[in-house]
Amino acid sequence: MAETGSGPLAGVRVLDLSSVIMGPLATQILGDLGADVITVESAGGDTNRIMATGTHPQLSGIALNILRNKRNVALDLRDPDSHAAVLRIAATSDVLVTNLRPKSLKRLGLSYPDVAAVRPDIVYCQSQGFATDTARADDPAYDDIIQAATGVADAFLRATGRPGLAPTIMADKVCGLTIVYSVLAALLHRERTGEGQRIEVPMVDTMKAFMLVEHGADAIASGDIDAGGVDGHMGLGSADAPGYKRILTPNRRPQETKDGWVHILPYTSAHYEVLFRVGGRDDLAGDPRYATMRDCIVNSDFLYQAVQSVTPRRTTAAWLAICDESRIPATPVTSLDELVAELPVQQHPVAGPYRAIPCPVRFSQTPVGLRRPAPLIGEHTREVLIEVGYSAADADALTAERQ
Repeated sequence: MAETGSGPLAGVRVLDLSSVIMGPLATQILGDLGADVITVESAGGDTNRIMATGTHPQLSGIALNILRNKRNVALDLRDPDSHAAVLRIAATSDVLVTNLRPKSLKRLGLSYPDVAAVRPDIVYCQSQGFATDTARADDPAYDDIIQAATGVADAFLRATGRPGLAPTIMADKVCGLTIVYSVLAALLHRERTGEGQRIEVPMVDTMKAFMLVEHGADAIASGDIDAGGVDGHMGLGSADAPGYKRILTPNRRPQETKDGWVHILPYTSAHYEVLFRVGGRDDLAGDPRYATMRDCIVNSDFLYQAVQSVTPRRTTAAWLAICDESRIPATPVTSLDELVAELPVQQHPVAGPYRAIPCPVRFSQTPVGLRRPAPLIGEHTREVLIEVGYSAADADALTAERQ
C-alpha cells in the first residue's frame, strides 16, 4: 500500500511517544487524516499488540487498526544514542503526542522544554491521568481508574444501586478524541502565528467535563452555590442532585418485543401519546406525567417502564413501522457480531486478511483512507533515521544495536 498525499493533514508529521490505547487512537486518527505518524516503540512492543488475538504475534486485532497509517521506529528511550535519534526526529516533526507521566518525561529528557529546544514551534501534547499541577500527577491511571474517579461509577450507582463501569474503554477513547481536536486547534494557531505550544489533556479533567454536561446540570443551576455533598440538598435523591434523571433511570434500556428487541426513544408528549394509544394503555391517555417535555424527563423512570409494558404485544418490525410513521426515534438492536460482519476486509502483507474499521469522516476535497498497513516493530527504523539525517551506516549501526 503506497502512501499518497491524500488527507487534510498531508504534510504534517506527528511523533508518537504514546502507548496502549488513548494516545495511539489519537495518532491513528491523525494518521487517517493524512499526517505522517512516526511511532517510537521499544523492541518488546506495545501492549496493544497483544491485547487481542491475531494471526501474527505482533499484530492483534486492536493493533491492525490502531497502528495503521503509521511508521514504526524501535528505539530504547533510556539509551543516549536512541534519545539523540528521537530528538532528531522531533526536530522534523510538527506534533508530538505522549502519555508518559511527567517524571518519566523529565527523566528521559523528553519534556516540553527538551523538545522545544530542538523544535521551538512544535505542538507538544501531553496526556496523562491527572494534571501536572496536582499531587496525583504521576499516579498510574488506566481507563477503569479514570471512570471511577470522574463520576461514571457513581452514575451506575444512581441508576442501578451499585457502582459500575461502562463496558467499553470510554475514558481512553474520549480523551483520545480530545487530544485530536486539541492538536488540530494548536496547529491552526501555529498556522496563523507561527507559534507552537504545549497542550495538556489530563484524563480526569477531560472525563469530568464529559460527564457533567448533563449529569451536573440541575445541581449547577440549583442557585445554592455553597450547598453540596451527600448530606446537603444536592445529595442523592434530592430534586436538584447531580445526575440527569432520564439517563439514570434503570428502565432506560432496549425494549423486548414479540420476536426480539427494539430501542424506542419517546422524546415528546406526542410520542408517548402514540405509543400508549397503539399499545392499548388507554389508562395513560393524557396522563400529566408526560404533559410537557420537562414532565417527560422528570418522570422518565415511570414512562420508560410503561413503554416496556406495551412493546411485547407487537413484533420488532411492527414497532419500527409505527415509529417511522409517527417520527418516533427507534432502531433495531444491533449486535457486536453484526457490526464486525459489516466491516470491509483488507489484506495485510504479513498478517493476511483482517477487518478494517473505516475512518468515519468523509472529506469532499481531501479524501482519507488506508495508506499504510499496521507496521511491525521497528519496521521503519532505518528509513526514518536516514530521513532525519543519519548516514546509512549509522542508521544500520543504531538499528542493529536495538535488535
